[in-house]
Amino acid sequence: MKGKVCIVTGTSAGIGKATSIGLAKLDATVVAVMRDSQKSSAALEEIKTKSGKADSVIHLAADLSSQKSIRDLVKEFTSRFDRLDVLLNNAGVSQFHRSLSPDGIEMTFAVNVLAPFLLTTLLTDKLKSSAPSRIVNVSSAASNNAEIDFDDLQGEKKYGSFRIYEQSKLCLNLITVEFSRRLEGTRVTANFLHPGVIRTELGTRDANLIFKAIAALVKLFMASPEKGSRTSIYLSTSPDVESVTGKYFANQKQVAANPISFDVATTKRLWEVCEKMTGVSISPQPAKVMS
Repeated sequence: MKGKVCIVTGTSAGIGKATSIGLAKLDATVVAVMRDSQKSSAALEEIKTKSGKADSVIHLAADLSSQKSIRDLVKEFTSRFDRLDVLLNNAGVSQFHRSLSPDGIEMTFAVNVLAPFLLTTLLTDKLKSSAPSRIVNVSSAASNNAEIDFDDLQGEKKYGSFRIYEQSKLCLNLITVEFSRRLEGTRVTANFLHPGVIRTELGTRDANLIFKAIAALVKLFMASPEKGSRTSIYLSTSPDVESVTGKYFANQKQVAANPISFDVATTKRLWEVCEKMTGVSISPQPAKVMS
């Protein structure tokens, strides 16, 4: 990975931090995207120390719930880097209580769906000019039995934290597959993954004390963030998957995803929602004419 540039979002803790350490150890230049906070500063120092690659880990601050912040992030990145080999959309949230982003969008949908859609779209030209390059999206097995309620995407009628979370991860699957279709022939791949059941802070920050106590007990039986980072690192680096696109992985192997993930009509409808809510899109690659 020497000479390659990787963006990793959500690197202040958990899988994102472990992934950043792993990629830096492989000599990649890691652009760690997280908020500008005391916690982020501590995480950045830990990534640098544990990887032993202080000079190749760079922090770019962004609030991924804010579309303006994402656009500012892209401007800063493109002004400082002339290539992008891996875009790893790792950041994700699960809100115990319904809340809104700075743009007035339900937080889970804003961060888990619209943020990777907007960030990837704005960086598509950079990925294409750096090809072969990769888009890696961290989904979840929670998407396996999920459905998409287009009449209540943001939980305005009925909010359930797990239903909204699993729906958001299914939506992420759909847009990943659509990116793979629209980037066909560019040597930019797009895949999604389940990291495993991992000890993270996901879903507990705004929970009540009883839920937090139960979560703390359950975490004792969960896998480490280091183990959770393995498939992300595999999809970001392995030559075995350099030309694989639009697929779902777990434990560093291709596995079956929720069939809805590949449904063209559902994808088209969701893509149009994302276009409308972000104001951006990319066109499919023109079909090749056989001579």
